Amino acid sequence: PVRHELDEFAEATGNIFWTSDWLTLWWQHVGEGHRLATYVACEPNGRVDAVLPLYFVRERPVRILRFVGHTDSVRLGVVSRAPDSSAAADALRVLLARLDFDVFVADHLPLGEAWAARLGGRILRTTPSPVLHFDGRTWEKILASLSANLRQQIGRRERRLIREHGLTYRLTTDPDRLDEDLDCLFALHDARWRGTSTFGGSNQAFHRAFARRALERGWLRLWIAEADGRPAAAWYGFRFGDAELYYQAGRDPAFDPTSIGFVLLVHTVREALASGATEYRFLEGGESYKYRL
Repeated sequence: PVRHELDEFAEATGNIFWTSDWLTLWWQHVGEGHRLATYVACEPNGRVDAVLPLYFVRERPVRILRFVGHTDSVRLGVVSRAPDSSAAADALRVLLARLDFDVFVADHLPLGEAWAARLGGRILRTTPSPVLHFDGRTWEKILASLSANLRQQIGRRERRLIREHGLTYRLTTDPDRLDEDLDCLFALHDARWRGTSTFGGSNQAFHRAFARRALERGWLRLWIAEADGRPAAAWYGFRFGDAELYYQAGRDPAFDPTSIGFVLLVHTVREALASGATEYRFLEGGESYKYRL
């Protein structure tokens, strides 16, 4: 019933994780068997002011309430035009006072907006989310802003992979090839993380469904780096609005000495800039390689 509003708020805030496609597909694939507790805050004239997408992740012995999409989303909270405003916090506080639960775990809220103080909670953990702002610069100017050592590494590593392993890059654009390329992504991610992949069980089914929808919408960015004639690394993300979003990646450990993962990452930054993005969001995680750029 609020699909239009979800998409309007997602577009206004640049948050793909609030689109109706992301939330509804996540619920269909991951939320099955749980109880939805999603409410809508309206103005007196009936205009939707905010959507509060919550559900009970557990009800016995402790009733635990969380945001829809918490296992896969990177930015959550009250879905509205002004998600970090006091009005959004007020709407959530009123709803929580009406619901019967024991614990509310609010994942992936923006740290700077004092949500813990507003809701009477406490912060359990914080995670960085770096952003590279292009600020109208060319790729050459971005390279010039890096250290001489890093500039040399970027050029040298890519040239070596091209010379010794025939490195090529391929962006998934063909719907008929999407499942095959997702298989590569999932396999390479699992190889990198050795059995602790993000893409397991129902989560993999969800990402397959959303990737297909994202391809239809023009949001999907799935890059495959091939070396020695086979997939050696994969990068999975999205273009939403003017931002490029780096969601996950994987690589064949046999190519670790060549730094193929970092080479592919640099390629995606370069291509995002060339295709008109204004910023590159590294999303969750404060790994050092992100800050090098």
